[in-house]
Amino acid sequence: MKKHLIGAVAATAVLSPIAAMAKTEVHFWHAFTGRLGELVAAQVEDFNAGQSDYEVVQTHKGNYSETLNAGIAAFRAKEQPNILMVYEVGTATMMAAKGAVKPVYQVMAESGASFDPDAYIGAVKGYYTTTEGDMLSLPFNSSTPVLWVNRDAMSAAGVDPDSDMSTWEQVGDVLDQLKAGGEDCPLVTAWQSWIHLENFSAYHNVPFATQDNGFAGLDTELSLNGPAQVAHLSAMGQWAKDGKFIYTGRRNEGGANFRAGECALFTESSAGYAGISSEAKFDFEVRPLPYWKAVADEPQNTIIGGASLWVMEGHSADEYKGVGAFLSFLSTSDVQAAWHQNTGYLPITSEAGDATRASGFYDKNPGTDIAVIQMTAKQPTANSKGLRLGSFDQIRGIIDEELEAIWSGDKSAQEAMDSAKERGDALLRRFEQANR
Repeated sequence: MKKHLIGAVAATAVLSPIAAMAKTEVHFWHAFTGRLGELVAAQVEDFNAGQSDYEVVQTHKGNYSETLNAGIAAFRAKEQPNILMVYEVGTATMMAAKGAVKPVYQVMAESGASFDPDAYIGAVKGYYTTTEGDMLSLPFNSSTPVLWVNRDAMSAAGVDPDSDMSTWEQVGDVLDQLKAGGEDCPLVTAWQSWIHLENFSAYHNVPFATQDNGFAGLDTELSLNGPAQVAHLSAMGQWAKDGKFIYTGRRNEGGANFRAGECALFTESSAGYAGISSEAKFDFEVRPLPYWKAVADEPQNTIIGGASLWVMEGHSADEYKGVGAFLSFLSTSDVQAAWHQNTGYLPITSEAGDATRASGFYDKNPGTDIAVIQMTAKQPTANSKGLRLGSFDQIRGIIDEELEAIWSGDKSAQEAMDSAKERGDALLRRFEQANR
C-alpha cells in the first residue's frame, strides 16, 4: 500500500493536521484504450472527487491477455494491484488461483460497503458466481454479440437496407446481393471464436463443452465439432472463398474497417457502439445476431463477453475498504446507466436498465436495447449459461488457428474443429490435473 500527502507543503514547514492527512491508494489495472479508456478514467475521477478517503489509480496494462498476464506476474513478484480486470475467458483460471484472489462477496462484507447481490442481472452475474450464488468478481464491462449494419453500403450496392436478416439463411441471400452489387467487403467479424463458436453454440442451445460447458466440473471436454457448429463454419468458409466474408484478424481488427465505412455487415460486440457511434460517418443500425433456422426454430440466448473486476489478495484492511467503496460506486444506478448508454455494454443491475428505459434512451437510439433482450429474453440453459473452461485463453488461440485454416481453404470445417477439440482437450486435461 502506498500513501501520499494531500496538499503542497514547503520543505521547511511543519505539517498541519490537514496536510498530514493521507488518502489510501487503490490500484486498478485495466485493458481499455481509446474511448473506453477515457470513460474509465472519468469514472475514476468522479469517484476520487466524490470522497476524501481513497484515491483510485487506474493503469492501462495492454489488451485483455496482456493485462491478465501482467496481473499474474505481479502477484508472483508480490507487486499485484488491488483490482485487476480479467476478461471472461480467464474466469476459471482466476478461480483456480488459490491465494491470489479475494472474493468480491467477502470484500464487500468485510468493508461494510453497500452491496446487494440480488440487484445484479442474473444472466450477467451468473458467469462470475459460485454454485452457491456467491459473487467472486464484479461484472464490469459485459457485452454480447450483435449484427451491425452499414445502411449506406447496403443502398450503394442496390440492396434494401431494411432487408430481414434475422437468420443466417437470410444473411446468405443478402451477401449474394451485396457481392453482385459491387460491395468489396460484404461481411467482416470481430472476435471470431467468441461470436461464431462460443455464442453460436449458446444461441442454438447446443453444447460447446461437456459438463455444462465446464460449470459442473473440471473433467470437461470440448464439443465444438458438433454438426451445428461445423455447418455454420462450412458456410462461412464458402463465403470466405467467394469473397463475401473478409477475414481481418482474431480480435477486433475488423472494427476499423467497419467504422471507416468499408464493410456492409459486421458481427461484433454490442460494446462496438462506443466507437461506431463516435466515428462512423454513415447511417448505421444494430440488429440481433442471426441464427440458423435449420438448426433451431428460434434462438436461445447469447452469452456475455467482456470482463469482470477481481480483487487481489495481499493488501491491507484500509485498501480493501477503498476497494469496496469503489466497487459499490461502480454499481450505482447512475454510473451504470451512463456506462451502458455510452458504451453499449450491458447494465449490470436491473435498476440501471430500468432507468435507461425510463429516460427514453432506447426510443431515441433504436436497437441499443437488443443486447439486453438477447441476454434476458429466455432463461439460460446448461448450454447457454456461459463457459468456464481452464486454460481457455490458450484454447482460444488454438481455435483461432483452426478457424484461419477454414477461411484459407486449407482445412474443412470438420477437420479444423476435430483438430481444435483434440488440441484443446489436451490443455483441459493438464488444467484438471493441476487443479485437483
